[in-house]
Amino acid sequence: MTAISIIGCGFVADLYMRSLAQFPDVRVVGVYDRDSARSDAFCSHWGLVAVGSLDALFDATPKGGVILNLTNPHAHFALTKACLEAGFHVYSEKPLATEMVDALALHALAKEKNLLLASAPCSVLGEAAQTLAVAVRADVAGTPRLIYAELDDGFIPQAPFAKWFSESGAPWPAEDEFRVGCTLEHAGYYLSWLIAMFGTVRRVVAASADLVPDKIAGDGAPDFSVATLFFENGPVARLTCSIVAPHDHQIRIIGDKGVLAVQQAWDNNAKVTMRKRVTIRRRLLELPFAKRFRLKGPTHPKVGRWGAASMNFALGPVEMLDALREGRESRLSADFALHLNEVTLAIQNAGDSTGSQEMQTRCAVMEPMPWAK
Repeated sequence: MTAISIIGCGFVADLYMRSLAQFPDVRVVGVYDRDSARSDAFCSHWGLVAVGSLDALFDATPKGGVILNLTNPHAHFALTKACLEAGFHVYSEKPLATEMVDALALHALAKEKNLLLASAPCSVLGEAAQTLAVAVRADVAGTPRLIYAELDDGFIPQAPFAKWFSESGAPWPAEDEFRVGCTLEHAGYYLSWLIAMFGTVRRVVAASADLVPDKIAGDGAPDFSVATLFFENGPVARLTCSIVAPHDHQIRIIGDKGVLAVQQAWDNNAKVTMRKRVTIRRRLLELPFAKRFRLKGPTHPKVGRWGAASMNFALGPVEMLDALREGRESRLSADFALHLNEVTLAIQNAGDSTGSQEMQTRCAVMEPMPWAK
């Protein structure tokens, strides 16, 4: 039995619990939230034990254990820092930090203390992402030249989000979502896939804007961003995020032989398809019928659809636990989290005048999951 602890009992924490239920060998030994009523409701729903302070959570967690930081984004840095300083490995919800200087400090602290540090999202470890990576390595579509990735969620400011509640009754955190912005919240879903497949992004050329400024009182974050990503060893990618444009979560990898595609970023079981490019008489076209590319054999436990997602949120924490047990680096390494954070912040903060940005961090291509080799 492997023990972990949780800080933060908001909306996303229920998604983690639904996912952790797929791994009976993992046990949650302590839960802390500064809102005691929220932690009581969460723990009552899931049959867990709430503690009254961060120090009490540290006492409940096995020495050198793993703590999940599921708090709101602006609290990530301080709480992750406190956990690392106390000697615990940390898996944080995205982003790792809202300021790059803070992300660098966490990376340095984890290295100094020889602790694992990782951040969401972990769908890069899921079947759809791993299958797409296998297809790329297998040259199914030929050499990748260009990638189009969309993370548009519809006109969310007009959605009935006041009626959105998690299983244990936590409201959808609209203020956090609008104040942090869709780029920090969502870009990582495809950006992590791309970094895992192609490694370091050397240059980002991006723009961002707040198109619906009255969705929140005070300063809001951009609700639209678009970036062109230049990889050191790979194709060029265009990534778009918004909570304004109609829902579109597809990614297309355009190669010399055709186009690989996934239609749903938030579904671990989404189909990976290939449309071959052919010449018929004097016309060049992609075949109208796509062929599905599959892996052989079992992959990982799946979690049924809840809300907008069909993702196993526990794949990241379990990968960290496996790495500790096996004495190896986690696939979701601190270098991976830091580079993901830098690229995401570069896109988020681009505005309409930043232009080209050279990335300072580096990240290796991710080792495939055992079932995807």
